[in-house]
Amino acid sequence: MHDETSIGARLQALRRWRGMSLDELAGLSGLSKSHLSRVERGLRALDRRSHIAAIANALRVSETDLVGGPHLTKDPVQSGPHAAIPALRVAIQTNRLGDALVDRAHPLPELVAEVRALEETFIACDYLGLGERLPGVIDELHLHVCAPTDEAAQRAALEALVESYMYATFRTRDLGYHDLAHQAAWQAERAAQMLADPIVIGKSDYLRVQSMPRENSWDRALVAAQRAAERLQPHATHRRGLEVLGMLTLSASMAAAAQHKVDTARHWLDEARDLALRVPDTPVENWSSFSATNTQVWAVAIAVECNESAGTVLDLARRVDEERIAGRRSRHASFLADVGRGLARERRYREAAVQWLSRAEKIAPQRIRNSRPVQESISVLLAQAQREAVGRELRGMAARMGIPH
Repeated sequence: MHDETSIGARLQALRRWRGMSLDELAGLSGLSKSHLSRVERGLRALDRRSHIAAIANALRVSETDLVGGPHLTKDPVQSGPHAAIPALRVAIQTNRLGDALVDRAHPLPELVAEVRALEETFIACDYLGLGERLPGVIDELHLHVCAPTDEAAQRAALEALVESYMYATFRTRDLGYHDLAHQAAWQAERAAQMLADPIVIGKSDYLRVQSMPRENSWDRALVAAQRAAERLQPHATHRRGLEVLGMLTLSASMAAAAQHKVDTARHWLDEARDLALRVPDTPVENWSSFSATNTQVWAVAIAVECNESAGTVLDLARRVDEERIAGRRSRHASFLADVGRGLARERRYREAAVQWLSRAEKIAPQRIRNSRPVQESISVLLAQAQREAVGRELRGMAARMGIPH
């Protein structure tokens, strides 16, 4: 679907459709009338998770109705990754444990090695490469789970399947297919429960939290993350368990931040920092990049969600050792984009914001050109641009994202 409507214009249309005034929407959403007015006029970005959820709830619509679905342009870097979705959809939605729908599979050791190799494709944000290879791997792993040579082989297949569904969860979510991401996380949860390994169950809990629908569910995400962390804690006695536990604590911190529970967000962020001291600071090697460096990266994202000042965001960003996350292009690009979005909210930092966003796009163009929060920030910055040099850079990014300019 090609949708050129900005979030501000969509907000205005939905508000009028509901017959609401700005005053009424402000009262129901808890946001100020002036803030909502600036969003509608394209002068303020609507990129905070909590604000999107509050407005969608007040309007009684889904967040997808408010922010729009995947925005496809003629740019193959931006639109190409979506071509991989149909095959992934079939693999995710038609398979189930104990009922494989293919009758042939590569030997299990080859598939396990392929899953490990796919991690490189995943962290490089190569959506096309992942989409070409991942559906077949999922199909064939289901066959090995269904007809294993022995118990050890079945367990190896289940572990590989959970990792495969992790790749599917995050990459479908990144492209805007949130229901499909939730289904992938659900498949991972079933595989983990069958395996009955607390660490692997913790991984699936993390995917469940990350794929939860955002409409009115940040409170549930917080509860789910906290409970999962409590269940895993007694078993987190070695490196992998600590890494999974760390990602659950970071998820709890973000869920709290999205609800404006700043003290709770800080508590869980501090928990994550303590756990990070117990594992090597090697984001490229650790599960889901959990490390001291990645915890600092999340601190930036949480600060942006808590609406901290641009100066605070920039100060936190300067504490991140970018060389340590350079090998994780997805994480690196997300970090740069979060900094750019945080800076974009204050006029004197807008030129710097464009540079941070531009760097993010260069590192992971497929991901950043499909990011709704980044698209929203670019739209607002474009409307506010005063200087010709900044305007040219913004217009270039806007063109690549299909934003009217």
